[in-house]
Amino acid sequence: MALRLGIVGYGGAGRQIHARLAREAGLTVTAVVTRDPGRRVQAAGDWPGAKLHDDLASLLDDRGAYDLVVVASPTAMHAEHAVAVAAAGVPFVLDKPIGIDAAEARRVVDAAASAGTPFTVFHNRRWDPEQLTLQALVRRGDLGEVHTFERRWERWRPVPRQRWKERDPRGGGLLLDLGPHLVDSATQLFGRVEAVYAEMRALSTPVEDDVFLVLHHADHVVSRLWAGSLVGAPGPRTRVLGTAGAFVVTTFEEDASPFEVLDADAPDGTAGWLTHGRERTPVPAATGGHADFYRAVEAWLSGDDDAVIPVDPADAVRTAEVLDAARVAAREGRIVDV
Repeated sequence: MALRLGIVGYGGAGRQIHARLAREAGLTVTAVVTRDPGRRVQAAGDWPGAKLHDDLASLLDDRGAYDLVVVASPTAMHAEHAVAVAAAGVPFVLDKPIGIDAAEARRVVDAAASAGTPFTVFHNRRWDPEQLTLQALVRRGDLGEVHTFERRWERWRPVPRQRWKERDPRGGGLLLDLGPHLVDSATQLFGRVEAVYAEMRALSTPVEDDVFLVLHHADHVVSRLWAGSLVGAPGPRTRVLGTAGAFVVTTFEEDASPFEVLDADAPDGTAGWLTHGRERTPVPAATGGHADFYRAVEAWLSGDDDAVIPVDPADAVRTAEVLDAARVAAREGRIVDV
């Protein structure tokens, strides 16, 4: 029987990401928490028969309606909601970030440990074909000894959207929206971060919409990470430099980029280019996708002996510590130890 999900929040994350991926993975949404009349109509249409709740307490009182809770509420509410779900003993998926800072992240992990409640964190970008491809290149040694990792998450959005991610100082801004993905990708590839430098600005919104991070890893790799909403000419999505060559990804999903012309002759299924100066070789994309996160969740909760936790919450705590250090670095204009 397919895993039954109760989703807290049915907006951009709950409906457009979690519910969509759950359906793709063959899972069923049987309960939704949302007060918004329009979203209640959407949930009822998307999942006929699903129970609709006004608040988390009502959902938790209806324990027989689902097997797993997905916390997809606004970032500022993640810790509060996660602690409540943990106390109720319900397994859960918590969207990133797991708190607005490392203290909140630790509080969630401690609450789940005290209650013996299993949970994992939604770092779906670990299942990006690009990320999987890069992992394989690094593991095989195709790049030699890697010394620099660069990734950009840049977009051209001169008119900000009217939503909390662009407006709410309690949990909005690109540091907490895209920063967790960027930092998690870097640490998954190159390990622990020892020190951070950062610059942040608010160009078109009340919260930061222009972020630059430099991570110094324990293995001497340096990661340079960009997130920006007011970027009329997004740079190459990914560039990884090593002693034996480089891996370059010119574009990202549907975002326009002046570099996309470089992919005009790319074979179908190309993830990026293995390059040596002017020489370049297309690299086929690894097999995978974001719905694999929920397939992994189902295997993990089914008691499959070979299944492992999809994302260890301890990883998300370390990411929160890096982002905390980045705030200090940006404020004080110096490199900060993590």
